[in-house]
Amino acid sequence: MKLLFDFFPILLFFLAYKFYGIYVATGVAMGASLLQVGVYWHKHRRFEKMHLVTLALIMVLGGATLLSEDKAFIMWKPTAVNWAFALAFFGSHFIGNRTLVERMMGHAIDVPKVVWKRLNFSWVVFFVLMGLANLYVAGFYFEAEQALFAAAGGPIDVDTCLTTQQGELLELCRVAHVAEENWVSFKLFGMLGLTVVFIIGQAVYLARHARPVEAEKPAAELEGEKEH
Repeated sequence: MKLLFDFFPILLFFLAYKFYGIYVATGVAMGASLLQVGVYWHKHRRFEKMHLVTLALIMVLGGATLLSEDKAFIMWKPTAVNWAFALAFFGSHFIGNRTLVERMMGHAIDVPKVVWKRLNFSWVVFFVLMGLANLYVAGFYFEAEQALFAAAGGPIDVDTCLTTQQGELLELCRVAHVAEENWVSFKLFGMLGLTVVFIIGQAVYLARHARPVEAEKPAAELEGEKEH
């Protein structure tokens, strides 16, 4: 459930994009992130740091997208978020006595310290790779957009060119639209799917190294042992 809650703004972004386009979807994602932080505060009376980082970046990069009408800012946002998380997880190896993974999960499971460090570093690698994957997928749109602008002799409205252009420009416009839709789909399904697979892998690794926790014996049983 928490994973779905964390991806709540992305889901709304995807739905809004399908009906109204990327600029409306960006505004929806900004509002959803605010709502996410507010709901979490109302329920737990504290803030989730990852939600705050995401909120700050969506407000800055989403706002830049809406003000400049440049999709690049919102497309960079997943990379910025993932690399910010990677930096935070990496820094926890050197700040404090526990890594971020141990702080988040140490109350529920007992594993050796070295296991927590390995898990934490694996999250660092995962976030870095996710950021790179986003740039790779978004790069197809940037290339298609530049090819369209070059053929048109200057910037044109990518959102309306399907109905205003013809010939080579129409084909280049279609390529740009497909690339944009692929990025939006990757942002939801690709990133969510990769995260689920990674979490399952971590759960399997934790299960292999978890140490059994002995339950406390009843007082009567302890007294019986003393008598013997």
